[in-house]
Amino acid sequence: MSLPSKTAEYYIAKPEGIEHLTFREAPLAPPKSTEVLVKIHAVSLNYRDIAAVTGTYPGLKPEVVPCSDMAGEVIAVGSEVKDWKKGDRVTSNFCVDHLYGDVTKEILDSALGGPSDGTLTQYKNFPAHALLRVPEYLTYEETATLPCAAVTAWNALLGPVPLKGGDTVLVQGTGGVSIFALQIAAAMGATVIATSSSNEKLQLAKKLGATHLINYKEHPDWDQQVLKLTGGRGADHIIEIGGPGTLLKSISAARYAGWIHNIGFLAGVCVSHSPTSRKKGVTFRSILIGSRTQFEDMNRLFVARQIHPVVNKVFTFEQAQEAYQYLLSQKHVGKVVIKVAKD
Repeated sequence: MSLPSKTAEYYIAKPEGIEHLTFREAPLAPPKSTEVLVKIHAVSLNYRDIAAVTGTYPGLKPEVVPCSDMAGEVIAVGSEVKDWKKGDRVTSNFCVDHLYGDVTKEILDSALGGPSDGTLTQYKNFPAHALLRVPEYLTYEETATLPCAAVTAWNALLGPVPLKGGDTVLVQGTGGVSIFALQIAAAMGATVIATSSSNEKLQLAKKLGATHLINYKEHPDWDQQVLKLTGGRGADHIIEIGGPGTLLKSISAARYAGWIHNIGFLAGVCVSHSPTSRKKGVTFRSILIGSRTQFEDMNRLFVARQIHPVVNKVFTFEQAQEAYQYLLSQKHVGKVVIKVAKD
């Protein structure tokens, strides 16, 4: 069978709103000697993708093909590729050149869907070193949720001071990173405290392994609730996604010498000026996704514990704009997925 010479894809015509997410056909080159051509079956969305299409994500390539997360099937390999073959089920790392170790500017420049074209396309050539095998028990839609949100959660909890059984983890909200952090922490024997403004979403968090639930609309002093639930000690790890509106309460809710993992944008907050943070010796760590090695480590836990990502809703390729709008509405729990390939 001949290889496709074109691909259908979306690109951001102007970063001024979801209505500028535009469909087109584009030429497709055959894979280079060290590349793998993948037929993309599913793509998942992250808040970063909303930021990109609305003009608040820095360093965006003009007319970029968005999205970083995918799962698909190998349909061709370059002449020097030895580890992959036609028919293999694969996903890709967020930064295709982040194989191990600390991130660098050069690694960040290889991020999909930002400085370079992403995955919201039918076919794409990837460097062979960027790909990972799809766990056999997961669907394409489930696997597509892993590269950004799941690896971010793993990097947060298994960083310089790794999570251990018996620790307390506080997760804010029920979006992608928070839900994965909940699942990972519960699988590793931690006590998880989940916050949300929705009791319905909190009940789902409970089913996924959360021990304690806090509705922050009913309890605006949710940091004090965390201290109460932990006997005054505070949380060992906090997944901080709220930014200026929650950061000071996160400091209050953390244990002495605890860890606050900053996810996303935290503009306008200077935590070094907080007397409480200095007094408690809290460590703040901004998370920049993770390496392929961390992704592989995480997958081993997922396989061992048969963890299934929470896929909230699946849209067709033709409904890409609707998928973005749904993510923006914040009605979801877990992940929003676009099914690219037709059955």
